[in-house]
Amino acid sequence: MNTKTLSKKDIDPQSIKQVKAQDYSKKPVINGVKIVDLNIFNGEDGYFLEIGRPDEKGKLPDFPDFAIKQIGYSVVLPGSIKAWHIHFNQEDVWFVPPESMILAGLFDVRKNSPTKGSSMRITLGNHKAKLLFIPRGVAHGSANISSSASSVLYVANQCFDIKKPDEYRLPWDHFGKDFWKSLRG
Repeated sequence: MNTKTLSKKDIDPQSIKQVKAQDYSKKPVINGVKIVDLNIFNGEDGYFLEIGRPDEKGKLPDFPDFAIKQIGYSVVLPGSIKAWHIHFNQEDVWFVPPESMILAGLFDVRKNSPTKGSSMRITLGNHKAKLLFIPRGVAHGSANISSSASSVLYVANQCFDIKKPDEYRLPWDHFGKDFWKSLRG
């Protein structure tokens, strides 16, 4: 076994041109977006996790200005992209079960936001448990990048009104088709 330390000059010239250090720095967060890690309690018979405990006014402790008005559930088939959605009066909180996997995409289109033009990609599920808070005015969507159907549970602080929906759309590729591609490398 060779224990000699190598340097860049020990790598062939064609390959070293493309060698980059992996970036593990914390990625910027869009103003108002909040990601909350949940605890999973594993046992021999499965697992338990608590998604939230609303108070008597329907407010979640991690989002004190958010009162639950509606709860929804969506199944996203493999390869499907559901984007881009914008709400003017509603915020969402998303939960993807650990056995599912969704790529959540966010893009700040709010004219006066300090993070206007910023985007985020967050993998939800994938053996983890998180809540994702999406503020009004932040374009959002999801892509199922796994090989099986994935579930999304979401709560909203407004009830859907079919006569006056607060549901606006941009084309799925508005921010580029590559936004939804799985990263390789």
